[in-house]
Amino acid sequence: MNNIVIAIDGPAASGKGTISKAISEKLQFNYLDTGKLYRAIGARYLEGYPPIVAAQSLDSKDLDKYDLQKQEIAQAASEIAMIPEVRAALLEFQRDFSQKMPGAVLDGRDIGTIVCPDAKIKIFLTASLEARAKRRYIELNKNDQKISFKTILEQIRERDERDQTRSSSPMVAASDAKIFDTSELSINEAVDEVYFYIQTRI
Repeated sequence: MNNIVIAIDGPAASGKGTISKAISEKLQFNYLDTGKLYRAIGARYLEGYPPIVAAQSLDSKDLDKYDLQKQEIAQAASEIAMIPEVRAALLEFQRDFSQKMPGAVLDGRDIGTIVCPDAKIKIFLTASLEARAKRRYIELNKNDQKISFKTILEQIRERDERDQTRSSSPMVAASDAKIFDTSELSINEAVDEVYFYIQTRI
């Protein structure tokens, strides 16, 4: 019996992490936040490791070793994610995870296009730049990371630009992905809409 792979992609602060985790719990599927892989490499890079070495030697324990929500780590992750050799080093790790039974939910920026192009269900989450910046502003200030809304807005704008224009695995919705705009949705509403769609496809 084949497992079921659900690929959920989208830009920064589109809600993909929260929604993917909730969906995996509802379905009792395995869940991988692929962004954590890049943030862990970003943390190691800030410690002095060359990006490619950090990616090739990444251990699953590294995902719990650092405070991966720190803004400087997220910024480093965004920059090293543009390096083709880094993305290639993580590809096998992600594909191996996607084969777990009874199913796997992976979220990222190139899951449906590069990592798991044959995923049974592909979803692309999006939201307006302003809505995403507001979410990130609330999240960071809740964690006592004092940063202005204007700064966050500009950081997300720059992140979108890097993600969409990088030469290796640019962020783009798969041609067969279902697109959800979460700009005006609460997290519970977004989870319900995505879950209902998945139920029609399983």
